[in-house]
Amino acid sequence: MAQFKNMIYGFEEFGFIVRDLLLGIKTIKYNWDETLTEMYLIGSKALPLVLLGGLFAGVILAIETGHQLKLFGATSLISRTVSLGMVRELGPVVTGLLLAARTGAKNSSEIGAMKLSDQIDALTAFGFNPVHKLVLPRTVAALIMFLPLTLIADITGILGGMLIAKQTFQIEIAWFWDTAINALKMKDLFVGFAKPFFFAFFISTISCYFGLKTKGGTTGLGKNTINAVVYSSIVILILDFIFTKIVWEVL
Repeated sequence: MAQFKNMIYGFEEFGFIVRDLLLGIKTIKYNWDETLTEMYLIGSKALPLVLLGGLFAGVILAIETGHQLKLFGATSLISRTVSLGMVRELGPVVTGLLLAARTGAKNSSEIGAMKLSDQIDALTAFGFNPVHKLVLPRTVAALIMFLPLTLIADITGILGGMLIAKQTFQIEIAWFWDTAINALKMKDLFVGFAKPFFFAFFISTISCYFGLKTKGGTTGLGKNTINAVVYSSIVILILDFIFTKIVWEVL
């Protein structure tokens, strides 16, 4: 019963943070320097991780599906499988999970350390809203940077699939790209490009929420950092299921 009450209180506190975030969106112009810094830390610094994640996702997808399709003499469908798989599912989800670990841990640990050292109380004493000063720049930066990072993962994944298709299954590069591009429909692009915005919003807000509620010294900081990554990853998987269900049932 106590755990259920704590969960309800947690949802309530998270809702208050989201409310303050949306109400204070106009204050982003006063914190634009912090936003640019976060864009660099969230986006540019994460580029190697996203490149590797997208590349190996595409390579593995091409290998696994290629050998199965080869049994039916349908290796020409590898390009279609890789293209749809990367744009609709693996690109956004792999990028989201990688950034949930990296960005989620970063936000939670930074804000949690500020909480433990009473810096957030000092901000409040000076008349600043911690949500506007700390959470909003990180959320806006994530909303701006997650889509380009996802596109990079998509492209590198398809390039990796192309290399496997050429070297292992002797598929012509021109045929691969023609089939891969023609396989993508508007709903596929819509889903693939909409997911990063939702992932970015919830990764940032969830990780900042756990940072703001940190207490109990370094042990509490470590626990909340882990919780930020775990809950962000779970929300990503739930959102991915919702998007997939909507695509097949509605669009």
